[in-house]
Amino acid sequence: MAVSVVYPVHVNAARDPRSSRWLWLVKWILVIPHYVVLVFLWLGFVLSSVVAFFAILFTRRYPRAIFNYNVGVLRWSWRVTYYAYGALGTDQYPPFTLAEVESYPAHLSVDYPARLSRGLVLVKWWLLAIPQYIIVGVFTGGGAWAINRSDNWQWNLGGGLVGFLVLIAAVVLAVTGAYPRPLYDLILGMNRWALRVAGYAALMTDVYPPFRMDLGGRDPVVTLPAVPPGPFVPPAADGTNEPV
Repeated sequence: MAVSVVYPVHVNAARDPRSSRWLWLVKWILVIPHYVVLVFLWLGFVLSSVVAFFAILFTRRYPRAIFNYNVGVLRWSWRVTYYAYGALGTDQYPPFTLAEVESYPAHLSVDYPARLSRGLVLVKWWLLAIPQYIIVGVFTGGGAWAINRSDNWQWNLGGGLVGFLVLIAAVVLAVTGAYPRPLYDLILGMNRWALRVAGYAALMTDVYPPFRMDLGGRDPVVTLPAVPPGPFVPPAADGTNEPV
């Protein structure tokens, strides 16, 4: 028996109706300032995740300030990836902020969990997530997203199936001036999968990421087991599960 819910990691994007044929050739230069900032942001992400690990282990709660920061780092990374060579989905330059920007076409939010499992926090980020890491590794070639290796989080660029498909999209865009919609939907689906795994591995949810390719820019309702590998706490009346 299964139940349909909205997965706690929400990834949405809107495709630019008109993309430049040639801007993608220089985006690697344009995003250098973002990459410099992200190096320091991800260093903070690693340190804050260690604090969150022990907080969950002893209190079953993810400290809200740390949660907001870590979600912001994922959000910032997703916007840069969407602009650059993880999707080439927009020519609108990413803002320098951890906060959600409604006017930007790439969005990410995570429902704040009221309680998290003490037991799962010990194993989900390495043991339980291994099958997901293998799939995401095929998609990204170990790049594009924070993938756990040993006990270090690493940020690399490009590669994998996503990088290959984005290259095809870039060539088609240069020749025709249009981004093929089926290709766009597939690339967004792979990025969404990777981000769900990143949120799970970063201890932000106990809900195991579904083995399902949800295509396109709009985050759909997903089907999960009736008894998932961790407690899924529905949104509470007091707003403890509002997305950030």
